[in-house]
Amino acid sequence: MKFLDKAKIYVKAGDGGNGCVAFRREKFVRFGGPSGGDGGKGGDVILQADKRLTTLMDFKYKKHFKAERGQHGSGNNKHGKNGKDLIIKVPVGTVVKDSETGEIIADLTENGQKVIVAKGGRGGRGNSAFKTSTRQAPDFAEEGKKGEERWIELELKLLADIGIIGFPNAGKSTLISTLSSAKPKIADYPFTTLTPVLGVLQLDYGKSVVLADIPGLIEGASKGQGLGHEFLRHIERTKALIHMIDISDFREKNPIEAFNIINNELKEYSPKLLEKPQIVVGNKIDILSDKSLIKELKDYFNKKGYPFVPISLATKEGIDELKNEIKKVYEEIKD
Repeated sequence: MKFLDKAKIYVKAGDGGNGCVAFRREKFVRFGGPSGGDGGKGGDVILQADKRLTTLMDFKYKKHFKAERGQHGSGNNKHGKNGKDLIIKVPVGTVVKDSETGEIIADLTENGQKVIVAKGGRGGRGNSAFKTSTRQAPDFAEEGKKGEERWIELELKLLADIGIIGFPNAGKSTLISTLSSAKPKIADYPFTTLTPVLGVLQLDYGKSVVLADIPGLIEGASKGQGLGHEFLRHIERTKALIHMIDISDFREKNPIEAFNIINNELKEYSPKLLEKPQIVVGNKIDILSDKSLIKELKDYFNKKGYPFVPISLATKEGIDELKNEIKKVYEEIKD
């Protein structure tokens, strides 16, 4: 299943049915009296969040959606049938925007949540509605109103408790597969993960934490470099972050510098992202030549207010400690 997290679609609500001009055949009543019924209301176009969906892939090829129009009124004061509403299912976490103005129409964060994105047109009134004491036989009726139509943009932001961030190849994909049953594609080249991956970590007291492997960020991501905005927006939904750094070769690549670069990108994109709790995870301690660097890093990050957990995904060293730290953070953010 491919992942698609942005789509643009056209929605058209149903037009209202026309009112009817009709007369009864009654003796001593001019033209038999008006009996034209009203037209039916056009159907609305409704978006509904569905937890079973995980991507906007359904909208890659089908982009036009139209609700049913209302039926016309008829004689004997018969009201035209209302058009059926068109319900379009989208994943939970979908943000709906007006394509022309950029205005946010809705943020569908709960399963079953609905929003009308195009209202159906009102049905026209039949001629019987225009009868008055001075106008006994109106020979006109209203046309139905046109249904609303617009282009809207759909943007999916993953809903996860904790997001896993860091430079490409820091070990994020391996970590989420170690902590959960997720099976992301893993290989030895930059930008291994091209789509966000969700995994569930089962805690020992019946609770679970939803983790999101956010594809690798690089310097300049907030300005669109690399995968940039494509995935920074997914971090907005998370309540906390696991920030992974590669500490295998301190001299070649300073992990503190790498950490600060990524945090600066978060700040440039949205300062609120830095307010989220972060667990700093130092990966690849199994090939770290100078073990004294672990204490140095722990002291540095602790002073900054970040818990630091050194691990090795190759040997699974430190994984239990990391799970305990995740539990602590989860207790803080779950409410």
